[in-house]
Formats: sequence, structure tokens, C-alpha cells
Amino acid sequence: MDRLRAIQVFIEVARDGSFTGAARRLGMSKASVTKHVAWLEHTLRARLLNRTTKQVGLTEAGLTALKSGKLLLERYEGIEADVRDSIREPRGVIRVGTPPSFGTHHLVPLVTEFAARHPDIQIALLLDDGTANLIAQGLDLSVRIAPALEDASYIAQPLTKAPQVLVASPAYLEKHGAPQSLAELARHNCLVHSLKSPTGIWRFTGPADEASIRVRGSICSNFGEALKHAALLGHGISMHPYYMVSEDLAAGRLAVVLPQYDPVGLDICVIFSSRQSLPVRVRKFVEFLKDWAKTPPEWAIPACGWRIRNQAATGI
Repeated sequence: MDRLRAIQVFIEVARDGSFTGAARRLGMSKASVTKHVAWLEHTLRARLLNRTTKQVGLTEAGLTALKSGKLLLERYEGIEADVRDSIREPRGVIRVGTPPSFGTHHLVPLVTEFAARHPDIQIALLLDDGTANLIAQGLDLSVRIAPALEDASYIAQPLTKAPQVLVASPAYLEKHGAPQSLAELARHNCLVHSLKSPTGIWRFTGPADEASIRVRGSICSNFGEALKHAALLGHGISMHPYYMVSEDLAAGRLAVVLPQYDPVGLDICVIFSSRQSLPVRVRKFVEFLKDWAKTPPEWAIPACGWRIRNQAATGI
């Protein structure tokens, strides 16, 4: 039996002092009203009403139940009102998981624009390195950047592409020489992302066909910024989404390695656990991200690899 309904029936009986009057107001039979009250008393293991042939009175336990029951119904009615309001004008918190570099440099500007449009919605950005369990960590959605999504339990909405590039510092290349072929990467210190390349294999599209090579190095990490920093310090060759290293390439702090090869790009998706249960505020944010992705940023254009090669060849 519905506990909330049983409490509501009990309150009506207590207010009216009569099972018959309560049944009339609730549009129920007297027998059904009696059954609800009896069930509630059985569940609470206490007599709530003293019954006589002429009237119904509250026991001490009934007085406590009446007071608490009224508060419970008021709180429930408040929840109903909030839900109705949220449908008309979304409000509340959206918990968004994001890789740290993409979140800091590219998602934050989008979040600020969305927040300006919806001042009653707050965005909580939380770290997701690609392994977070959305339900366990209380995330409404998460941005994932990977060659492919392995967890089929999530719904994925593709947004755009993230082309990658192989880089090293000028100091490293001067000291160790720039590799001229994929095979030469085997003798270089390669800084491997343990999530994006868990087997240490880097995959490329070359002038002729697709190719791959197993690499190794003295540092690996599931944190791309750590690998980029090691590359900036001249410690080795690393692979990154172009959006992560574009400023360092432009400033000359990093240089493109093997510009004739394009590392296999990554997909940028937003994932969530259930399309049916998405709150309105979350659906609006997903739609906002989809609208943003209709005009890909410069770093997401698949042909940017060729532009990088041309720049490297011409020195532009």
C-alpha cells in the first residue's frame, strides 16, 4: 500500500473526526478509508485513533503521527511545485565530468556562456580522466575524448573530432635527432598516455596507408598535461590532441615530429546514463553542446594535420 496515501487518509480522518466524513471528501469508500488507517497503524505498530460509535479521537501516538504527517505532506507538495517550476524554467545543479585540459581551456568558455543564458542553473565541473563511473560519482554527464567508447552502458552523443599531433621540444630534437620514419620511434624516448594507448601502440595514417608502431619510454601517465610538460622539458616525444599543444607549437616551445604522418584522431562525445531520465536542465546543456559542435573550432577540423605539415615544411 502507498504509505504517502495512507498518511493523507489518516490526516483527513483526524481532521474530520469521522471515517465517513473523510471518505466523502477523499472520494473513497468508508471501508477503503478504514483499511488505509488500519494498515498505517499496523506499519507503525501503534494505535493512532480511539474509535467509539459516535466519534474518533487521536491517541498520543496519533498526535505525533498527525504533526509529522502534515510536515511530510507539505514537503512532498513542495517537491511537486519545484518539479513543475523546473519544467517551465530549468534550475538546479548539473554535475559535468571533463578531462582537465579540455575542461580548463575549452569547456569553461562554453559553460560560462550557458550559465549566462540560464542564471538559475549551476555547473559543477569535476575531473573525469575517462574512467569515472557516472552513477557512482553522481555525474549527470561527462565529456569523453577517446579513440572509441568502450562502455556500452552509456548513451553517447558525438560532438566533434580531436585531431592529434606528435610533438617534441626543439632541445630534445637537437640532442637526439628528429626521427624520419615510424620505425625510428623505437629508439626514442616516447611518452605514452596509459589510457589512450594502454598497449603502447601508436597508430597513424601515413602517405600510403595506415600504420602503427609499439613505443616505450621512461614516463607514462593517464594525465596528458603531465606528458606535455615532460615533452616541454625536453624529455621525449609525446602525442596530444592538437587543441592541447597548439599554443606551444605556435610559440616554438614544441615542434611537430614526423609531419608526414597523422596520428589517429579522437572522438569528443558527451555521455550520460539514460536519455529518459535526464532532467530538463541537463537536456538543455546537451543541446547547447550539440549546437556548439555544429560549427567545429579550428583545432577540430580533420584537415588541420595537413595544415600543421605545411607550417612545419614552410616555417610559417
